[in-house]
Amino acid sequence: MSANLEAKKQVVADIIEKLQNCESMVVVSYSGLTVEQVTQLRKNCRENNVHYCVLKNRLVARALKELNIEGLDALLEGPNAFVFGEKDVTAAPKMIASFIDKNKLTSLEIKGGLVGKEFADQKTMKELAATPSKEELLATMVGCLVSPVSALVAVLEQIAEKKEAA
Repeated sequence: MSANLEAKKQVVADIIEKLQNCESMVVVSYSGLTVEQVTQLRKNCRENNVHYCVLKNRLVARALKELNIEGLDALLEGPNAFVFGEKDVTAAPKMIASFIDKNKLTSLEIKGGLVGKEFADQKTMKELAATPSKEELLATMVGCLVSPVSALVAVLEQIAEKKEAA
């Protein structure tokens, strides 16, 4: 076998591993980005624990076929980058949407992607980007649980102070 074919098989195996380990994957069209913008985007991805990479559409299609994941064929045209979020389903869409908004980019566009192993269209990915992350939801829930307890403690302290004063 040629070295080139072996290299392609290894890339497909790497893509399969990424797909198996990710909570979500966003397909983005990135044509027209400057080197500086791509560098900043990669930096932001690392800081947010998501993985950004440019892959050949043909190799991604092969990996998807091996995993029996369907629905992304129409997205795999033109220059695409792939953003994998491993820890939280909202991480990758949030990071990309935030980067687009912050930099007012028209050259970077969310095309769609995967949520788990299911196809998600552009609208779904944008909705995910607007959804609070798992950590944010947990913090809100803890806040809701702690607030009544704090209020009860304050009331009990006031009652105790009144009894001591009397």
